[in-house]
Amino acid sequence: MYCKKLGDTLLLRFYKCMSSDIIFTKRYKMQMTGIIEKKVSVNNIEINCLQTGKGDHSVFCLPGSLGTIWTDFSPQIIGFDLNKFSIIVWDPPGYGKSIPPKRDFCIDYLERDADLAAQLLQKLEIPKCSLLGWSDGGITALFLAAKYPEHVNKLVVWGANAFLTNEDLNAYEKIKNVKNWSVGMRNSMMNIYGEQLLQQLINEWFDIMKKIQNTREGDICKQLVSNIVIPTLILHGAKDPLVPKIHCEFLHKYIQNSKLHIFQDGKHNIHLKFSEFFNKTVQEFLLEK
Repeated sequence: MYCKKLGDTLLLRFYKCMSSDIIFTKRYKMQMTGIIEKKVSVNNIEINCLQTGKGDHSVFCLPGSLGTIWTDFSPQIIGFDLNKFSIIVWDPPGYGKSIPPKRDFCIDYLERDADLAAQLLQKLEIPKCSLLGWSDGGITALFLAAKYPEHVNKLVVWGANAFLTNEDLNAYEKIKNVKNWSVGMRNSMMNIYGEQLLQQLINEWFDIMKKIQNTREGDICKQLVSNIVIPTLILHGAKDPLVPKIHCEFLHKYIQNSKLHIFQDGKHNIHLKFSEFFNKTVQEFLLEK
């Protein structure tokens, strides 16, 4: 097993590279010897996934748009108490090492991801787990918790939204052209996808967001979130430029058994920028009786 080099630029919805202050020391490398990264065939798709830890509490981590195991959840893989938790992370279909297939941005692709994730957990013989979902992965986690409650212990989401607004689309428009990204940001993602595929993925993602706005009045899963009854922790960065506070407030209002915690100095990537406090807060929530 090897670890991806951590990046040093701002994380946005499409870019989930670690910040430069997270360094893999000898201690971390020793912790990572128990990691298994493998491909599992699910519904004729080869899904790349990672497992580590020996704890009784299984936690499934879901990356965001274009995100992968290592770009999105390195601080959790190395930072969680692996005597208490067992961590599972996937590369969503069409991202990272779960290519092929080509990412298919159909209008219900996040719900489809949730169904595929449920099948993956079944293949891995994990009957019940908690969910950690960021950004698009947070939306997938909402679908999972609503549709498969018997298989979910607790839910943690951040940077996620159940609906879209014109304000959201305007924010996405500003980061659509990869040529306008910083050199470090662009090169890091091009190392995974190449320039042509990277821009294509961004374009297709943006197009499906516009289609959801135009054909569903922005409804991604608004009607579904009220079905979530498991204990839920909603986290939010007060300075998130992509997911305004209205979204976490909506989730908190309609998910009955939920708590809301605001990172006052946080943006979209609170689990990376404030990884130590994030990990502590989330682990305490997951272990609450």
